Amino acid sequence: MEIVFLGTGSAWCTPEYSCSCAVCNRMNAIGEQRTRTSILIRDEEHILIDCGPDLRLQMKANDVTRPDAVLITHEHGDHYLGLDDLLVFRRSVPVDQWSPIPVYATEKAWETIDLRFGYLVGTLIDRRIAVPEVPLQDLKATITPFKTYHGPSASGSVGYVYETESCGSKFKIVYTSDFMRMDSEPACLTEPDILIMQANWLNEPEFNRPNHMSFQSAMAYIRRWKPKKGTYLVHISDMDCIPGDPGNSFMKKIPPLSPLKNPVTGEAYSIPLCHEEWQELLNRICDHCELPQPIFPAGDGLKVLC
Repeated sequence: MEIVFLGTGSAWCTPEYSCSCAVCNRMNAIGEQRTRTSILIRDEEHILIDCGPDLRLQMKANDVTRPDAVLITHEHGDHYLGLDDLLVFRRSVPVDQWSPIPVYATEKAWETIDLRFGYLVGTLIDRRIAVPEVPLQDLKATITPFKTYHGPSASGSVGYVYETESCGSKFKIVYTSDFMRMDSEPACLTEPDILIMQANWLNEPEFNRPNHMSFQSAMAYIRRWKPKKGTYLVHISDMDCIPGDPGNSFMKKIPPLSPLKNPVTGEAYSIPLCHEEWQELLNRICDHCELPQPIFPAGDGLKVLC
């Protein structure tokens, strides 16, 4: 089995076009980019989780073939607007050899998706309903949605637990997608082999306007869920405030509620400006705070063999 990180950035990609904040300046200077967050699980079946506006380029970069199923986590555009790009698979096979691609989302999420892509249902895609804590039907792996809170504009938000077994060995992936909190935590979330966790900020903001998860808040979930082989961070943005950065005045920047601090020195950790700095910082935080290790900032195109 292989996990392919097709995209690992925020809703507007990271760095953002036309932005001159310190994060975007550094990433642009070194040619680093994160497209909208999406992953592909290549196993007995190929399962695509989320498909944003960058899907065509992501598929081309990673040699993606027709997925056996698509799982949509919620009804924000950066997670489903690429559905139309799946038409390339239908357009390039004989008519009598095509069958629609199963697409799973909650009833609430489908209310929004249908408004935009209802015309695809029955031809390109097969509309399937994801019910929290009920395994999805007609798939070889056991895939169970779980409810997450991502604010009133994404009331259909869920994450997914992917479980499979090969040669007598079980393997579990927990994929949170975008969320701010969970009102309940099903037992299936504990002790995954791989945890894929949103980390839109390093520090929890004083006002969490977009209802996203910060790494500072994610630490509590990582401790409780105890991933066995590693945690991979996605949806990494440029929204943290950085001391002395003129970009702190931009609308998207929100000051930290109480910055994550080194428990030894009492000093706030520096905000990472690029992938390498994220990894260096995570290594230090893991050592200082006794988190389950390892923790990685996933990058676009990263492939993890499981």
